[in-house]
Amino acid sequence: MEYTAVFQPAGCRGTVSENQTVLDAARKLGAEIETPCGGAQMCGKCKVKIEAGFFGSCGITSGMAHLSPVSEREKKLLTPEELAAHYRLACCATIQGDIAVYVPEQSRAARQIILENGQKKVFKINPAVRKYEVELDRPTLEDYRDDADRLKAGLPNRLFQRGKDINIDYSVLKVLPDILRQNKWKVNVTIWKDSEIIAVEPQDCDKAYGIAMDIGTTTLAAYLCDLATGEVLSQDSLMNSQVRYGDDVISRITYCMLNDDGLEKLNQLIIDDINTLVKRLTKTAGITPQHVFEIVLVFNTVMHHIALNLNPISIGTVPFVSVIRQSLTIKARELGIGIAQAGYIHCLPIEAGFVGADNVAVLIAEEPYKQEQMVLVIDIGTNGEINLGNRNGVLAASCATGPALEGAQIKYGMRAAAGAIEGVIIDAATGEPEIKIIGGYVSGEPARAKGICGSGIIDAVAEMFKAGILYPDGKFNKKVKSARVRQGADGKFEYVLAWAGETAIGQDITINQKDVRAVQLAKAALYAGAKLLMRKKGIENVDRVILAGAFGSYINKENAMVIGMFPDCELENVIAVGNAAGEGAKVALMDVDKRVEAEAAAKTVHFIETATEPDFQKEFYTAMSFPHAVDPFPHVQHILDQIPDLTD
Repeated sequence: MEYTAVFQPAGCRGTVSENQTVLDAARKLGAEIETPCGGAQMCGKCKVKIEAGFFGSCGITSGMAHLSPVSEREKKLLTPEELAAHYRLACCATIQGDIAVYVPEQSRAARQIILENGQKKVFKINPAVRKYEVELDRPTLEDYRDDADRLKAGLPNRLFQRGKDINIDYSVLKVLPDILRQNKWKVNVTIWKDSEIIAVEPQDCDKAYGIAMDIGTTTLAAYLCDLATGEVLSQDSLMNSQVRYGDDVISRITYCMLNDDGLEKLNQLIIDDINTLVKRLTKTAGITPQHVFEIVLVFNTVMHHIALNLNPISIGTVPFVSVIRQSLTIKARELGIGIAQAGYIHCLPIEAGFVGADNVAVLIAEEPYKQEQMVLVIDIGTNGEINLGNRNGVLAASCATGPALEGAQIKYGMRAAAGAIEGVIIDAATGEPEIKIIGGYVSGEPARAKGICGSGIIDAVAEMFKAGILYPDGKFNKKVKSARVRQGADGKFEYVLAWAGETAIGQDITINQKDVRAVQLAKAALYAGAKLLMRKKGIENVDRVILAGAFGSYINKENAMVIGMFPDCELENVIAVGNAAGEGAKVALMDVDKRVEAEAAAKTVHFIETATEPDFQKEFYTAMSFPHAVDPFPHVQHILDQIPDLTD
């Protein structure tokens, strides 16, 4: 049986099947609902309100009776007040009649603001794709060579000498006779890696373009480059459409496992995202997608498999084996990517396990394997990667930081979108906060907070610790005399960042004990991973810390060190480099020698599986404390000394 579902305020309406979840109905009809856990009934973020009554404009009668009974899971994740107000979890409630659903502000999937700031790299111009202007002899009765041989003979001498080895893509052969004759045998020839002719065009088509793209679990970042000069002509970013099926890679793997068409759906979503970025980039630059001849893609191992339509299930279980590790070069048309008909997609190699091509891109961008100093490179994201080493060798590890550092798994957490609290300062004397909101001002008025994103949650926890609101073990100090520190509806302590009257959601935005624990778990995973690599290297200190990732650029590095996100280091030697994976993709696009370097890095960097290390749990446990249970932090000790004595 089928019913009608209406989602407001998006206005999405359509027919849905009986016993379909409200979440699946929303996905089908295009209503965006936050689902950090991918619909696994764990996060409680997909709250929706069921409207009751007759809706004449839609011709339906809606009510709670048109849904399955409230589940035990919903009783745990929703408050009694929310249940009384007809709130349900979209992932739990199944449809058994016509429904009108209101998606509240905090449950709507917001458009992410891409926070990107970092260092540009100098690279050699040595692309795989080159253009040559050629003028050919016309055929005669004495010279009746075929068009293909005539074209090869017209190429520069260094290519002509190996002309017999140069192939011509079939799509080029189909248009070759007309192009040559219409342009009076004067054309531009585009050649890929001196081995294949991938375009023949009129002489006024003298430009070749490429795109470097970093496909993250949450965000895609792309750069359109002139392959002759290396100039970035446009750049753009996009939320990964797969986030509706979960914020982390395990959620995506699980979706593929539990749904026969799961891989197909997720693959199509990412291909559509890539094509959307291609169209937006080329439109901004005033060119067409047909003039893009190559795309270099980097991604973590799971995104790599899904984008290439390879089953990722084996990555999700020990021993975390990928389908293939080496770099891949594939015709774009085979993947359904809309660039030049004969264009190529190049994927950098995977290291091992969850450490994918994006980490290889970070390595070739930052080149720790060429440094004298001992460098710690941390790529902070939903899945964190850590590299430690110098010219004598580099170790790498993957850390399951979870999505907490990107706003998920936090009660009022959200992505870095307009309205997110991105910075916090707390006055230790009064306990009063000063918050910075993405968007700043809207129509001349101060923006109202909707929630808190990753950089904000790190600031908030660090500032609460510095102000004496949190003990080093992360527990709330119940002796603090401030209206901001109180017991929540569940009886547990929380800190009020913004009062309801100051927010866009009409509720107090708070940091509770569970939120603090989520940050502790994430930062402990990063620190423990780094400490294990340091132990493998036989060192006590690092000379430099590089924070990679767009998110890493906006972390307050002092606050990050105060809570112990990474080992102690001189703050001036803690550097944020922005999207290093994107930069690595760019240098691989512009210099084929860097692709060789990437292959070498993927093979020579030694991967450490931290989960199987006997000391990992011990390191993880001691890293849960702020900043650490044992390790000293001399470079922020002056801050730690000012924290009130919280001993009983």
